[in-house]
Amino acid sequence: MTKKPRIAIVIGSTRPGRYADKAAGWMLKQAQARDDIEAELLDLLDHPLPFFDEKGPLISAPSENPAALRWQEALARYDGFIFVVAEYNHSITGVLKNALDQAYQEWGGKPFTAIGYGGTGAARAVEHLRLIAIALRMVSTAASVHIGGADFMSTSPMGADKPIEDIEASLLGATKSSLDELVRWAHATMAAKAAEAS
Repeated sequence: MTKKPRIAIVIGSTRPGRYADKAAGWMLKQAQARDDIEAELLDLLDHPLPFFDEKGPLISAPSENPAALRWQEALARYDGFIFVVAEYNHSITGVLKNALDQAYQEWGGKPFTAIGYGGTGAARAVEHLRLIAIALRMVSTAASVHIGGADFMSTSPMGADKPIEDIEASLLGATKSSLDELVRWAHATMAAKAAEAS
């Protein structure tokens, strides 16, 4: 029997009152409803990381910071990732960028998708995430999920703060495409790693 990919849903915001909890919880529910994936939350609040303070880039120098080493150990357990992405000034949050920079080997050769939220559904931030991920040797899905415009305002604490289930009809198609791709790429990259190890 083929092993189910183990996927971390990385909550990429640590701001008090963050919308990320709502988006992450909903995405976890969608992933857990499938029989071809194992998903769990990986919250940056549980991994307080210093600003990158290593002796050199992790491609050539191993980490020494204990918090970074714990983060890398957590990442190593997963076969792929779903990033929960807020958009700050057309990019990802500083804490997410720092978390990406605090590992290298643990990201490499693994697939990811994203669920973004904000006025434009974090479309620009997700595209920026893809550029960063290329440098980390990750594999991006083409599809991603975007909660933007009226959908975002109706479910945001800044707006009507309705449950995300009120807008899920507009999210389910992209979510299925994203998760289907993520599973496909996870199996491909897992097989490639197994072949390299044999």
